[in-house]
Amino acid sequence: MKTIMSYDLMETFRNTNEWMGASARAMASYPVWGLAPHPMFKIMSAWGRVTERSFARMVIKPDWGIHAVTAEDGRDHLVEVESVLDKPFGSLIRFNVQGREPMARRILLVAPMSGHYATLLRSTVASLLPDADVWVTDWHNARDIPVSMGKFDIEDYTLYLVDFMKALGPDINVIAVCQPAPLALAATAYLAEEEPAAQPRTLTLIGGPIDPDAAATEVTDFGRRVTMGQLEQMVIQRVGFKFKGAGRLVYPGLMQLASFISMNMDKHAQAFQDKIWKEATGEGSDHDKHYRFYDEYLAVMDMTAEFYLSTVERVFKGLEIAQNQFVVAGKPVDIGKITAVAVKTVEGEKDDISAPGQCVAALDLCTGVPESMKQQHLEPDAGHYGIFAGSHWRNNIRPLVLEFIDENADNPVPGAKVQAATVTPIRKKRVKQAEAS
Repeated sequence: MKTIMSYDLMETFRNTNEWMGASARAMASYPVWGLAPHPMFKIMSAWGRVTERSFARMVIKPDWGIHAVTAEDGRDHLVEVESVLDKPFGSLIRFNVQGREPMARRILLVAPMSGHYATLLRSTVASLLPDADVWVTDWHNARDIPVSMGKFDIEDYTLYLVDFMKALGPDINVIAVCQPAPLALAATAYLAEEEPAAQPRTLTLIGGPIDPDAAATEVTDFGRRVTMGQLEQMVIQRVGFKFKGAGRLVYPGLMQLASFISMNMDKHAQAFQDKIWKEATGEGSDHDKHYRFYDEYLAVMDMTAEFYLSTVERVFKGLEIAQNQFVVAGKPVDIGKITAVAVKTVEGEKDDISAPGQCVAALDLCTGVPESMKQQHLEPDAGHYGIFAGSHWRNNIRPLVLEFIDENADNPVPGAKVQAATVTPIRKKRVKQAEAS
């Protein structure tokens, strides 16, 4: 009951600030104040608009906002988001480009479950869609999942990835961004032993903590300083009464958002001050750079307590992936059993969340993969978000990833029973695309 009250107290604080913003905006916008044209009313109205929107975004799942893509025929094709496989804690969704022939490149983008929705990868998806068919793991907000649905920890997460890969078949190329990188590696190793024919063609790991001890960051230092008991006491709460998941133990998104903001408090405070001033002087816009960023940044989701705690305990403290000692459903997962999946790692030189050295450690763990099927890339001057979004991704990393996929397009998958008549047209199209690029 204590943690439920704490959870509801945070929601009350959020709701109150949203209401205060709406009230200030409405009161300061009365036409009668035009008789006393004082700048205070414009500033109050601007503060209200920005505050109301900011606190409202915290409980709204953002839309993907990808409506059309230009195909090879030069025409814009509408994009429809379809659910391919629904499970209680996450869904496999597809970005169906209507009227376009199936693409040679088929990509599964594994989104992180780290406090934000999968829409954090919106720009990544948009950049890949013109050149590939794209699927994404769309994780659900834990506060909306009834307790009756059971637990969800990192082993369950790994098995979800296994099921998603099975559903898409062996001609899929997996790209895991940040947090899921070690679990995507484990899921591939699990398939290598249990169902080799379902392994992906390639596995690209972007900025993930494969070996957190390889390079220290604030994240790894925090993991070392705090005991599991302290962590559970500090951040774990039960979902409040107004949500479907009432009573479920979670790491609340609002609490994680507070920690995100506290890391760069001065920067965020200045950004909101500048936005309020622009609104007050009539220079603001509903879709400017500030709102585009913060509409996504402020939209947070709860993680199940068991997922968050098991990630800290087993990936960061126990180093189970780094030491190749990870166990899923009672079965040891041997990363060395991966032999036919090409593996690429991408790191950012200035990544302060998953520092250089943490992700590239995956290549040493893949002892069964030939050196000719391993690649690594360190992007100069790129931070954590820059390696999957922004100019570093668009101009440098994305072309390298697509080239890596094309180079390994015809690698055989052990046990795969695919008729040549089915594969040949796809391979021909893949070669054609590679020549064109």
